[in-house]
Amino acid sequence: MQENHYLKVKDMIKVTNGTLLQGNEEEVCENFSRDTRTIERGEMYLGIKGESINGGIYWKEALDKGAKGVIVQDTEISEEERKAYPEKIIIQVKNVVEAMGKMAKYKRSLYHIPFIAITGSVGKTSTKDMVASVMNRKYDTLKTQGNYNNQIGLPLTILSLKEQQAAVVEMGMNHFGEISYLTNIAKPDVAVITNIGTAHIGILGSRENILKAKMEILEGLSPNGTVVINKDNDLLQDWYEKNKNSYHIITYGIEQERDYMAKEIESYEDRSEYVLYRKGEKVGKIVVPVGGNHFIQNSLCAIAVGEIFEIPMEKIQEGIQSFELTKKRMDITKKENGTTIINDCYNANLDSMRAAIEYLGKIKDKRKIAVLGDMLELGDYAKELHRKVGDIVAKENIDTLVTVGTEAKEIAREAQKQGMQEENIKMCESNEEAAGYLKRILKENDVILFKASNAMHFDEIIHNL
Repeated sequence: MQENHYLKVKDMIKVTNGTLLQGNEEEVCENFSRDTRTIERGEMYLGIKGESINGGIYWKEALDKGAKGVIVQDTEISEEERKAYPEKIIIQVKNVVEAMGKMAKYKRSLYHIPFIAITGSVGKTSTKDMVASVMNRKYDTLKTQGNYNNQIGLPLTILSLKEQQAAVVEMGMNHFGEISYLTNIAKPDVAVITNIGTAHIGILGSRENILKAKMEILEGLSPNGTVVINKDNDLLQDWYEKNKNSYHIITYGIEQERDYMAKEIESYEDRSEYVLYRKGEKVGKIVVPVGGNHFIQNSLCAIAVGEIFEIPMEKIQEGIQSFELTKKRMDITKKENGTTIINDCYNANLDSMRAAIEYLGKIKDKRKIAVLGDMLELGDYAKELHRKVGDIVAKENIDTLVTVGTEAKEIAREAQKQGMQEENIKMCESNEEAAGYLKRILKENDVILFKASNAMHFDEIIHNL
């Protein structure tokens, strides 16, 4: 790896227009951290200023724990205080988050490697995990950790680049302009849009506006770049018809004809199997090691991306077989008594609720319990979308429905209205009440799905069982 792939202090000062209070301009900075609780020796501390607290006030703690230096804003550090840390780097900038973006953009410019960016209303993280696993069959691949997909997380991911040969990054948003900012840092060669749903509809006002915000990803796409879309999504299909001559677009899906298509699908509790067709030609059988149609969609996307970079099909299949889900995304564990817990409670919107409930509904010969909580950030659409979830629950023949939260009561009411028996529905006011109820009713071999927005803290229920 060439040395100029690392950031030097002088590079950081130049791109951020920061002030070097002390330190060696030629010093190389490889690792960055925003948290003094987990900071490791040799890392640069990023003192991010939040709404309630300025991380810059912890600069001494960071240096005392072995940080190589600190980048801070709006933090008074006297010459006398600096004398206690003569070998350390101290940089003042106007805004640490903006400085991170500028450093990440500069660092990205030093790398001529495949960059894949993924966005969408649902499935970003699991698609990222599968695409990265496929890319890893040919390239040492960096991927976004967890859901580090915002103006802090994406720069941190890129700043962690070292000798990797490819990168798969996730981009999230809840306002216009956010993905525009991220894509102009990452400059992807491939832009993936998984779907356009209802996440953040309370903020953006309509699915059409969500489409517009997601499509900002194309602003940073390289001139010869490729767009990969799930053509089963109605708005993406419309977008394709209007833009198919403006971009190089690859489509995937399980409905009608797509560039990459799954047919003859066989669904099981722990996996799916299907026959892959590429542009109408039969390719062969694919096994996905997680159940649910949404993971079939993810695998089709991963195959499309893998073939863009000329990864052999047998290697692509290995990548799909060996991928590991980020925690809280369809995280399935089996207890000693045979009970199966499906923890899919990182976040929730109508599309991810539907996918999880449909997966639960397909499980045979077991009692199926859905524990569902509020979906947040839906604004005026909240009641309508929670009712739609209730309709899905009733249609999927779920045995027992437990809801937690104010809005989730609409799920319960609609499920009953659509024919679910009242004795099979329990509305709870708190996680504690839900845990107590589940403890009373659980039997051997039950399958329980937990799904809600992360702020509902459903982990509390799971840990209580």
